[in-house]
Amino acid sequence: MHPSIHARTNPDKPAIILTPGGRTVTYGELDARSNQGAHLFRSLGLKPGDAIALCLENTPAFLEIAWAAQRSGLYFVAVSTKLQADEVAYILTDSGAKLFVTSTSLGDLPGQLLARRLDLLHFALGEAMEGYRDFLAERAAQPPTPIADEQAGFDMLYSSGTTGRPKGIKPRAIAGEPITTPDPMTVALAETYGATADSVYFGPAPLYHAAPLRTSMAVSRLGGTVLLTEKFDPETVLAAIQQHRVTVGQFVPTHFIRMLKLPEEVRARYDISSLKTVIHAAAPCPVPVKEAMMAWFGPIIYEYYSGTEGNGGTSISPQEWLTHKGSVGRPRTIGLHICDEDGREVPPRTEGMVYFSGGPGFEYHNDAAKTQESRHPNGWTTLGDIGWVDEDGYLYLTDRKSFMIISGGVNIYPQEIENLLILHPRVADVAVVGAPDEEMGEKVVAVVQPLDWAEAGDALAADLMDYARAHLSHVKSPRRIDFMRELPRHATGKLYKRLIRDSYWAAARP
Repeated sequence: MHPSIHARTNPDKPAIILTPGGRTVTYGELDARSNQGAHLFRSLGLKPGDAIALCLENTPAFLEIAWAAQRSGLYFVAVSTKLQADEVAYILTDSGAKLFVTSTSLGDLPGQLLARRLDLLHFALGEAMEGYRDFLAERAAQPPTPIADEQAGFDMLYSSGTTGRPKGIKPRAIAGEPITTPDPMTVALAETYGATADSVYFGPAPLYHAAPLRTSMAVSRLGGTVLLTEKFDPETVLAAIQQHRVTVGQFVPTHFIRMLKLPEEVRARYDISSLKTVIHAAAPCPVPVKEAMMAWFGPIIYEYYSGTEGNGGTSISPQEWLTHKGSVGRPRTIGLHICDEDGREVPPRTEGMVYFSGGPGFEYHNDAAKTQESRHPNGWTTLGDIGWVDEDGYLYLTDRKSFMIISGGVNIYPQEIENLLILHPRVADVAVVGAPDEEMGEKVVAVVQPLDWAEAGDALAADLMDYARAHLSHVKSPRRIDFMRELPRHATGKLYKRLIRDSYWAAARP
């Protein structure tokens, strides 16, 4: 299936709706605009296998451009709007993007990127901006019919790597496939979650994340309606569910927590009975939170565990979860293996590295070493997570091998933050860990060994906070800075980060 098919059979049906406001793009308009975008890419010399990048707020144009790239055989790189200019510039360079689309709503970021003189074409949406071409105007000048050499393109999204720099993930190669070639997300959405052409999908998260982007595009393949919002607000979400009769919702645990914290009278004000399926992932969900959501929304909440790499995953229905609370489910069509440090499979209820077999392959762009690290000698692949399975084969996640911090559903890699803070002239050593946070799941904490212990205190903490926020996106900047006279390092220089991290989690236990 493909939105171009629905454009022929039901051109006036809403494909995308932006809420609040109700700005709508029909399937006929989505098809025409994606065709025009494809013609524009070809006119600029982009050929199958090339990459474009988008750094945009949630807007219908985001999906219009993604579909234009999909039907042009291009990789489309979705870049977080929360990143600093240096971080965005790295991704643009590493991905080899030949064209970049951003928005005038992103403040100083477009100008800062232009000043770096990157070797690519700069386009913007919105008001005219010096140094940027008008994407919408140039697209409108192109024909609304398909290009002659249509073929399937794919997303190339970025995930943090062992060096602290994000790594591009190429789940599939551009190989001349028809644009209608089925994709796994569409199959799962239909077969596991019951989505159809009658579905109204709402995922109030940024489209630059893998789950909302891929699920939105899968809904468009099925012929359903995608509801977008620029910013998550718990009451606004409930109002949108009621107004648009949303049938499929996708959230992260932080969304659940914020909705549950609304006053009871506010929660009761909205009719959410249209919901048939709610999906969540991205971060571990505390059992009490999920129990409360089940009591409110009903036993319609499904969970899955996967990664941007797309190499495998597990899923669990609400009925299964009620008998296996805390589990992220079982794999449906692939193999699951828990292995010790020597790569040997371990028995049930024994922790180890989580591997998948029989799933799609992937590679980390420009990082053969990182790709090799993800492989088991048997050819299985891992996302670097630690977990265990019960006797029924249900997976329970217990840790991240790399100490990845997941805050509000966003993955944060500590090494990048450590690499920055250690450059501060008053810092002798630093460790960044995830500490428990009631709302966000985890928060970023920097444990600093000052060069001069006498300086440990509020003034230095404030200075370090300002320093971090000047160089990192807000979500990566520490929420808390603590001090330690000497960090626990082995004589070889190895940092025992687990000792630091575990102290925060132990202190939070009742």
